[in-house]
Amino acid sequence: MKINPATVRCELFDEPSLEFGSARPHLCPKHGITIFGPRSLDMGRRHPDIVRVGFVGTGATNDSAKRWLELCAQGVEGDDTNYRFPGFRSDRGFFSELSFDDEAVEGLTLRDLTTLTNRRTRRERFEQTVTLLDDKLRLLSERDRPPDYVVLALPSELVKAQGRVDYFDRQAGEVHRDLRRAIKASAMRYRLPTQILLQRTTEAAPGSKNVDHLSKCAWNFFTALYYKTGGVPWIPAGLSNGTCYVGISFHRMLGSKNSGYFTGLAQAFDEQGNGIVLRGQDFLWDVGKHGNSPHMPAHVAEELVSRVLKRYQDELKQSPRRVVIHKTTEYWPEERSGLESALKSVDQFDLVAVRPTEDIRLFRDARYPILRGSHISLGEMHLLYTTGYIPALQAFPHGHVPLPLKLTDHHGDSSISTVLSELMVLTKMNWNSANFAGLLPITIRFSKLVGEIMKEIASGVEPLPQFKYYM
Repeated sequence: MKINPATVRCELFDEPSLEFGSARPHLCPKHGITIFGPRSLDMGRRHPDIVRVGFVGTGATNDSAKRWLELCAQGVEGDDTNYRFPGFRSDRGFFSELSFDDEAVEGLTLRDLTTLTNRRTRRERFEQTVTLLDDKLRLLSERDRPPDYVVLALPSELVKAQGRVDYFDRQAGEVHRDLRRAIKASAMRYRLPTQILLQRTTEAAPGSKNVDHLSKCAWNFFTALYYKTGGVPWIPAGLSNGTCYVGISFHRMLGSKNSGYFTGLAQAFDEQGNGIVLRGQDFLWDVGKHGNSPHMPAHVAEELVSRVLKRYQDELKQSPRRVVIHKTTEYWPEERSGLESALKSVDQFDLVAVRPTEDIRLFRDARYPILRGSHISLGEMHLLYTTGYIPALQAFPHGHVPLPLKLTDHHGDSSISTVLSELMVLTKMNWNSANFAGLLPITIRFSKLVGEIMKEIASGVEPLPQFKYYM
């Protein structure tokens, strides 16, 4: 690639701030929660004072999971590379308490597990496992006081044997299924947020190399728990009011015989980080003719974004002033036409295509890699580094040569700098962990995972929109 030096421009975006308890700002999720508490601490009912935790597992795995939660809730010391976890108690950390009740426990008996192994084929064993766990979740949901959150303390041998399966189906063709995705789809039916907690995590010896440091595990587990039970760990600062951020992705229907059928997914977030997931219409895409990256027909694109706008109106009682759509592929003319038709009532919009690229990497003449927040324009090409050396932490937490995000398409009203600075903010909105930031914005970060869960939900069943059920 030949580059004219006169066309090279560089700028460094400031590290976006986040808001925590009492709207106090900080750059780092872990430091912010430790010092100020979570954002919803002073937001009335949004803050869960007590979280009733349920369990599904064997007697032994349920006990070890409960002990692990109780241990971590007290707080976990860190080390040189892992920040101390402040705890999940009423007087520290997330300022919330865990509550355990024998009525919120469903056991997996030896007879249950033996029944699974007696099934003839791997498909039958997998499907029976899903049915068994679905029944346990149903029973928990039917309690007089259902738990707020369910820990699936599955025994290691069950996860190893039934975690994934590949089989042939006469109607669907070659099928691949994942136990975690199937459980998420089941739990959604009963409105139960869930988390699988592995034995190798709960029973790990101190200093074990098979799992992450205990403080890191605790940060990730309890941040997600707090969000899934109604809390708001932190919110972004600096995003424009009245803006709806939408990530559009696609997933194939289950089975190789359906490989030409795709479904559009929209993951939408307001400027406070509240998220919803909506499924669009199925459409046929000729992979052999057009490649593996689908593009929506105009009517499918219009319908999907129109549903997002309606949901935004229903939730916030107002229409968005601006809509920003993120995708990883360029906007084809018909697709763009449908999107713009849906957005005709919106004052401003931006259609943005961005994806990681290995085609070009930049290096600093310095000890550490390129800085997070670096924007380099090479003529019409724009690169944004959302990973790299983080001056605010004086650290490079990723341990590899950073990949930039490449802006491959943009149609809309905002400047390139505005579009990219918003991407920087949205890389810090992963409430499924407490990491400082990620490579991708939250609008597209979980697109593959959400798509895999959607495969487990029949086309005639309307999936729940709340993002917490997909985490």
